[in-house]
Amino acid sequence: MKIALLGYGRMGQTIEQIAISRGHDIVIKTSSNTGYNIKEADVAIDFSIPNAAFNNISNCLNNDVPVISGTTGWLDKYNEAVSLCEKNKGAFIYASNFSLGVNIFFELNEILAKMMTKLDDYKVDIEEIHHTKKLDAPSGTAITLAEGVIKNHSQYSNWKLDESTENILPITAKRIPDVPGTHIITYKSDIDTIKIEHEAHSRQGFALGAVIAAEWIIGKTGVFTMKDVLNIG
Repeated sequence: MKIALLGYGRMGQTIEQIAISRGHDIVIKTSSNTGYNIKEADVAIDFSIPNAAFNNISNCLNNDVPVISGTTGWLDKYNEAVSLCEKNKGAFIYASNFSLGVNIFFELNEILAKMMTKLDDYKVDIEEIHHTKKLDAPSGTAITLAEGVIKNHSQYSNWKLDESTENILPITAKRIPDVPGTHIITYKSDIDTIKIEHEAHSRQGFALGAVIAAEWIIGKTGVFTMKDVLNIG
C-alpha cells in the first residue's frame, strides 16, 4: 500500500515507522499543502495542523484518494468534508483519537453514562492531560468523551472548559511535558467516587490505529468512524 503522510511531525514520523514495519511504502511525506501529487498514493493519513487539515482532506477527496484524518481543531468544516466525500463518492475517516484502546474507552464511557443517568447525586467531570506542544485544549478525545456522556446522560446538555454550572459538563485541560495523553472520567458523590481512565504510554497506539484504519478503508466508499474499523458499538 502506498501511503501519503500529510503532516510529518512526531506523529507522522511514528506512523511512518509502523507503516513500513507492516510492509507499506511511504510515497509522500510533507508538512506543506503544495509540491506533491496526491494521486501517487493509495491512501492518505493526515496528522497536520488545524488550518491545513481541511485543504488536505479536500485535495484527497477531489482526487479519489481515501483519507484518514486525526487532526483536531478544524471540525467547524467537518460537515463540508462529509458533503465533499459523498459528492465525489470518496472514502473518509475522521477520529479524534485512533488508538484502539481509546476507542474501546469511548464505548465504556457511553455505557457508564447510561448506567449513571438517573443517579443525580453523582456529578461528572472530565480531565485530560497532554504534552505542552499540544495546540488545542480541550483535546479532541476529551470532547468526544464529553459528547458521549451528554448523549447518554440526562443531566448534561453541553460541555465547557474549566466551567462547572448546572447542566454543563466541565472539562479540565492540563499541559505537562512528555505526557502522550491521559483522560479521566469521574463520577463523584458525597458517598463515593467512580473513575474510568485511559493512559497512553506512547504515540505508538495512535499511530498503529491510524495505519490499521488506512488498511481497512481501501476499496470502500463512504464516511466512516473507528467504530466501523473495529466493528464495535
